[in-house]
Amino acid sequence: MLRVVLVSCLLGLAWATPAIVRSKEEIEAFRHFLESTQNEDGQRFLPRSPQANAEENSGKYQGDILLDDFIIRDMLMQYAMGRNAYIFPDTKWPKNEVVWEFGEDEFGPLQKEAIWEGIRDIERHTCVKFRYREPEDTVFVRVTGGAGGCFAHVGYWQQRGVHTLNLARNTPGVGCFRHATIVHEWMHILGFLHMQSTYNRDDYVKIVEENLRPGTEHNFDIYTNELVDNLGIEYDYVSCLHYGPYAFSINGEKTIVALQEHEGVMGQREFITEKDWLRINRHYECAGAWDEQPQPEPEPEQEPEPAPEQEPEPEPETETN
Repeated sequence: MLRVVLVSCLLGLAWATPAIVRSKEEIEAFRHFLESTQNEDGQRFLPRSPQANAEENSGKYQGDILLDDFIIRDMLMQYAMGRNAYIFPDTKWPKNEVVWEFGEDEFGPLQKEAIWEGIRDIERHTCVKFRYREPEDTVFVRVTGGAGGCFAHVGYWQQRGVHTLNLARNTPGVGCFRHATIVHEWMHILGFLHMQSTYNRDDYVKIVEENLRPGTEHNFDIYTNELVDNLGIEYDYVSCLHYGPYAFSINGEKTIVALQEHEGVMGQREFITEKDWLRINRHYECAGAWDEQPQPEPEPEQEPEPAPEQEPEPEPETETN
């Protein structure tokens, strides 16, 4: 059905304006790529890379971004006219509050606690709050544990209704249940795209196209500054939202090479950086965020400073797993 809609949109565009600059073959290849990211059967459409982060192996757009049909339609039309940019919904959650729930019978107690700890960590470091869904809430995030990997919608959109954040079930600390990966997916929900897709990324990294798996090139598209705001924060190689250097590699060689010296491991998932927290605070206009400057990151060998102890929130529902 989606394919019919997309083709109809492009035919209408072709009649209305001479702006289409891509060939039919290019448009069809891009359509196939976008539709392939909407797989819902829990299967990855790419071979798993042992060098990649778990979310890079999830088969969605850019690895872990879940696209709505209307975004795919807009992306395809923009691409046909020679542009990469497209419009996301308003990305901020109203009143800086994310409404969410666990999917029914999706997780065991330890997995739930790992997800709660990701939420607590965001609340400790930002002004964003989380509230468990009440029956009357119709716009919320449902956290699921399907086998398809780690992925999420980007930003808030009222018409979407149920927003999805999926974490393939695993032992806490492994795969999608690494702490920084859980926060990575919540940052997508909060409205953030990947670090290496920002408009000025070519000043900081080189994409080695000959090492990319064919068909994954669009995962490295750059967004314009009309869509992405760096919020006055410098590029962060070690952000928990940055790809690792081997993302979508076909031959085990690097696909992303740093052009500047930097501390730490590109694409690490051991901790959330000060710049990550500052981005959230500035995006949500948290008090004092624009006066704050990011602190130096820990050396690669160091573990991040532990967050203050806090009593876990009570479970909002009783489940047996």
